[in-house]
Amino acid sequence: MSFSERLADWRDKLRHRWMYRRGDGSAAPSAAAPDGPSGPGFAARAAALLALLNRPGMGALLKRGLIAILVFIALYYPVGMIVVHKVDDDMDFAPPAADRVEGGSLAVSYAAALIDREVNQHSWTANDPFFQPGVMLDNMPNFQQGIMSALARFGFELTDQLGRTRGSSEADPDLQRAAGLLQYPGNVWIWNPSVSLAPRASSESQYRDAREKLLAYNRRLAAGTANYDIRADNLMATLERFAADLGSSSALIDRHVTEEAGSFIDTQADDIFYFTKGKLYGYHMVLKGLEKDFARIIAERNLQKPWSEMMDSFRKAAGLQPWVVTNGAPDAQFQPNHLAMQGFYLMRARTQLREVSNILLK
Repeated sequence: MSFSERLADWRDKLRHRWMYRRGDGSAAPSAAAPDGPSGPGFAARAAALLALLNRPGMGALLKRGLIAILVFIALYYPVGMIVVHKVDDDMDFAPPAADRVEGGSLAVSYAAALIDREVNQHSWTANDPFFQPGVMLDNMPNFQQGIMSALARFGFELTDQLGRTRGSSEADPDLQRAAGLLQYPGNVWIWNPSVSLAPRASSESQYRDAREKLLAYNRRLAAGTANYDIRADNLMATLERFAADLGSSSALIDRHVTEEAGSFIDTQADDIFYFTKGKLYGYHMVLKGLEKDFARIIAERNLQKPWSEMMDSFRKAAGLQPWVVTNGAPDAQFQPNHLAMQGFYLMRARTQLREVSNILLK
């Protein structure tokens, strides 16, 4: 039965139903009859609807409308994914003027600028609900969460090392608050009925607050009311913590390559790859800022060459851009293993971090 025939059949059934409710269809309704489902007003509206459906070409119009809705639904997610998707690994990225504070820390400015770029400019996708196309993305959310993981580690180091005069001194309140906010999970939307029926603070709102705290600290630092202790031992401790965190990422890559290398379908390889890529990129940006903040210490210890080599390794590791991430066998002839290549550059960068730390120790 064609669409127009089904529509005509449905129209006839609807007409017969109303005739049955009103008797023979010819008697005038009682003046006191209610204007409800069996009242005259509702019957008149139903008759007008039937008359509209009887108009020539209405069936074809409805059919075209239904097809248009189906096409929109079919294209909404794939087209939306293309529009939203952005893995921004620009190695020349620098904080804009709005995030730079004369007399403040450039590393803090980098952290604040990265938060603004990923949360406000590119849109945070790791917690997108089902009705947004970003929920279908995979690489971008992992990359963004990797960046935030590196910034969270840096926020902790700011609170525990760099932003304190000595280990026994009081932690800076803005840095302490920012470090806590940056630890917030990246996949929290404003409402999750499986956890609570009440609204929750979203990941974006927490990261925006963290950015404001970092900028507030930088402004106080420029005004001379906050501490940023530029000492060799502070830089050494920070680099050691970065190296330890990268060691954890290396162990994750090693375990996945050992257990899943050569699998025909590996849905987790790209998740690990892009999360690690984001972490390496975040550390690369922070280290660019620390290089300027600790320029005097780097010059005194003659660290320019080893620091440059370390940054080059971070740049190579964070800049890997395979079209499709594959986890082939380590000795495969035709299927590459992108995790193994990423792990190589990661370990090289980590080793050079240790080398710089050892020089600072002497």
